[in-house]
Parts: sequence; structure tokens; C-alpha cells
Amino acid sequence: MPEAQATRPHHAVWPRRLPREVVAPRTSLWFNLDVSATRYPDKAAYLFFGRPLSFRELHAQSLAIAGWLQARGVKKGDRVSLFMQNCPQYVAALYGILRADAVVVPVNPMNRADEFGHYITDPEAKVVICSADLAGIVAQANAALPERQRPAHVLVARYADALPEGGIDPAEAPNAAAEQWLRADPPLPGGGSGGPSWTRWNDALAQGLQPSAHTAGPDDLALLPYTSGTTGLPKGCMHTHLTLMHNAVGGQWGHSGPESVALGVVPMFHITGMIYSVLGAVYLGSTTVILPRWDRELAGRLISRHQVSHWTCIPTMIIDLFGSPNYKSFDLSSLRNISGGGAAMPQAVAQRLLDEFGLTFAEGYGLTETAAPSHANPPERAKLQCLGIPIFGVDSRIVDPLTLQELPVGETGEIVTHGPMVFKGYWRHPEATKAAFVTLPGDTSGKQFFRTGDLGRMDEEGYFFITDRLKRMINASGFKVWPAEVETLLFKHPAVQEACIIAARDEYRGETVKAVIVLRAEAQGRTSAEDIVARSREHMAAYKVPKIVEFADSLPKSGSGKVMWRLLQDREGGRAKT
Repeated sequence: MPEAQATRPHHAVWPRRLPREVVAPRTSLWFNLDVSATRYPDKAAYLFFGRPLSFRELHAQSLAIAGWLQARGVKKGDRVSLFMQNCPQYVAALYGILRADAVVVPVNPMNRADEFGHYITDPEAKVVICSADLAGIVAQANAALPERQRPAHVLVARYADALPEGGIDPAEAPNAAAEQWLRADPPLPGGGSGGPSWTRWNDALAQGLQPSAHTAGPDDLALLPYTSGTTGLPKGCMHTHLTLMHNAVGGQWGHSGPESVALGVVPMFHITGMIYSVLGAVYLGSTTVILPRWDRELAGRLISRHQVSHWTCIPTMIIDLFGSPNYKSFDLSSLRNISGGGAAMPQAVAQRLLDEFGLTFAEGYGLTETAAPSHANPPERAKLQCLGIPIFGVDSRIVDPLTLQELPVGETGEIVTHGPMVFKGYWRHPEATKAAFVTLPGDTSGKQFFRTGDLGRMDEEGYFFITDRLKRMINASGFKVWPAEVETLLFKHPAVQEACIIAARDEYRGETVKAVIVLRAEAQGRTSAEDIVARSREHMAAYKVPKIVEFADSLPKSGSGKVMWRLLQDREGGRAKT
């Protein structure tokens, strides 16, 4: 064991039941499905409104999708964009892409056409796999691109195809609007001149095409999730089969195993949902109850009906569940582990969860770059409003952001992390990759630490706490909003001369998006906040849309002409305290 690992403070409180490091299999992620389908062929891998998808069926569908992709020219290392809400087809598509030796590009299904085009052009996606309700957005994005940049094929899945054939049991039925959305069957967009070919999911399965031999190994690229930064468009994070495998096999942290039943409601496109509901679940051979969109009443009924034992969530879901007039009728006694992150769990809500249900909310911390968790609270020794301790094989420090010198216990600095789950760099951004990794002063081992951009402190037991961010990011109910991306979209509004995005406090979301806007001279008096919000809804995902719009005569600027966003942010913070 490395000396630095052996002397870190958190090892004094490390749970005795856990190894300090896990040994990740030197295989591809596809091999995990191969194994689980052999071990548990008839066991439900996923339940979708009561309809099971067995590991045998999941394996067969994934093979058929892999064969279909290869028949369309997808080769090893090619990128395939995956664009849909949580559903069984999402999992089959992901493993089909991996079985074809290709790379998954997960895309937020809330994205609009203006945003989605980037997830075609930047990774140079050969194929898009999407849900029927999002096919129109794919078509709009394609139409706006030069023909040479368009994917040649689009595979379209209907959520309804995964629903129970005889109808949904009322105990598991969503509300009427949600069921209408699930059963929607919009026509496929026309191919048009220079457009892609469109294929229905069931037609692809019916072809029964078998892929060639699987050759991807642990060090091959497997996933390219995108994360935004302080400048420019979102950047792809390069994860190999092995970087993802390390967190996929870590279920023992939360007492998970083949007998576990999890509620899969965190979006699968997001790295957290990906690890817990897609990669980790298949490795374990556990069962996941899928919920495509958050619905507190349905979530309560599903936990009760299927005796859900594990729930990874964001705190706002717990808050909303407690807000239900029916929550006392929900049977949550089966829950053994409830964890999550993305936003701090309010002390009062955590205490209520403990008092009423005997459950300790175990917060965790991680980024897209770290394949979700790099820190987590041991369920048996969790601290509230705390990131937890570094998990298996992770070495994290608090350093001075300028000198990179490690700081003493209790002092605030930047969180830097080294571990087996850390990504390999930003896709085609060598300078950004170089800037993201540092070697600490005096360290002759050459160990590279990833700069998280988050400010925090560490207590005497090695638990980490977040205090602020070096990076400019808004955390709205666990959704990360990067101001630079929203500003870029706002500048397309003909009335906007300048825009600055900051965070505003929100009792429910924690933070929400606020736009400070300078209007063009001809738009002053003619453009309202409602106009800005309405147009924003057309061009960006709902969670990015400014909830507050403030007009200003000018924006504060530095001597070099840069907008002083921090000044506006501090001013907003002062308002929140009054």
C-alpha cells in the first residue's frame, strides 16, 4: 500500500468490514453483463412499471443492438450518442454500444436542439440512439449542421414498448400526463436530403444481428460524459472501462449485493445514475426499479410495493417525499441504505429521516471527472452535511489553490484528488487536461492529483466538508449549471447586449439561476423578464433557464474589460442575508 494512503487521517475511522482498496476486474464492462446473465438468467435486472426485464433478455437485446451498430459501420472506438430518459432500453443501448467496442456519449434528455448539436459534432458521433419523444430534437439539430457532420443513422426507442403488455397495475401507474408521455408514438422524422436513416428499436432487435468478437479491454475508452466549465462549450471526460469499473464494483460500501433492490430515479445519463443504476447494478446482479421522472407519490408506492432496499437520490427528493400528504402511508421499512449528493441535505430533514424511519442519509461527493463518488460517508458512521471520507484507493488533500501546499486540518483550501476512478483527460482539450492535474510540492512519486475546483476543509478524522467553489458553477437541486454556457445561449437573444449569470438562493432548489442583463438600446422598454425566460425555454434545458431576470444599465468590469461576476455574486449573497 502506498505510504501516503497508509497515513491518511480517515483510515483511523475506516469501517473494519471494508478493504482499503478494491481489486477491479481487468475486463471490459460488457463482461459484467455476460457474467450476470449467466449467473442470474431469469432474475429481473430491471422493473419498469411492473414489467420485468431479465438479465437473459437484457443480454440478448444488447447483443442485437451491438450487431445492428456494427452493421451500420460502427467500429472500435467510434462514438454513439445516447439521448433518452431512464428506461430499460437505455441500459440495453449502453451495453450494446460497449459490446460493439464503441464509446457511449450520454446526453441530458432535457437538452434542446441548440444544445444537442454539440453532442453530435464534438465527439463526431456516428450514430444517435434516442427516445421517440426526442427524435424531433435530434432532427432539428441535424438540420442545423453541415451534411458532413451529421450522423448517418438514428435508432429510436418508444418507452411504451417496455411497458407491461396487459396494462399497468394501478398500484404502479404514473399520473395521467406521465402515462400519456410514456405511450406517445410520434412519427419518425423524414430522412430528407443528406439526413440520417431512421430505424425503430423493435425493428433493430427483430433483425437479430450478431456482433463480431468483443475486443475492448480495460484501458479502452468506454464513456464520454460531458461537463461544462467556466469557459467555452461542454467538454467530454474520457473514462475507460477500468476507471468506471472501480466505482461499479464498490457496492459493498453501501451493503449492496445481488439481493439488493434499488430505486433507479437519478437520471442514467448523469454519472451518478450511470454508476449506481447501470454499471454497478449489472455488476452486482441486483434488481433496479426504474422511475423515468421524479414523482413523489409513485416513488413512495414503488418503494413500498417492491421492498426497495437501496435508494441513491438527491436531497430535494427526500424533501418532496416528506411534503406528500400520503407519506405516512408509505412503507419505507425495507430501506437499508439511502445516500446521495449533488446538494447538501438540510439538518432538519436528515434528523426527521432518522427519527421517523431510523435511516441515516449518507452523503457522498464526486464529479463527472471522478466517475461519481470519490468520497462517501460510511453508512454506520455518517456525518451530516459532510462529503464523507475518501473511498477505496482514493487519496484526497486540502491544498492552497495558489501554492498547492497541503493545509492543516480545519483550514479551507482546494480539494484535490488522486484515485483509480479519475478520468484520463478532456476529449481533444490537451491544455485543459494539463491544467486539471497537478503534482504536489515535495512529492517525488510523480502522483498526479485532479483539481476539483471545489473549496473545502478536512476535520481531524479525515472527513471532508465543502465550503465554496473555485469554479463558477450553480447547483440547482443537484443539476450543475455552468454560467458560461447559459450566457452563450442568452447572447443569441436579439434583445440582449450583455448577460451575466449568477446563483440566487432558493428554499427548495438550494440555488437557482439568475440573469443580470443589459438590453440593447432598441429593446429597452420593449423586452420584459418574461420575454427572456420564454425564449430561454426554447433554447436550453429547463434547469438552466433563468428563474430570476434583473435588468441593469451596465455590468461591472475589471480594468481588462472582463465582467466582474464575483462582485455581482457577492452582492446577491448580501441580499439573501438581509
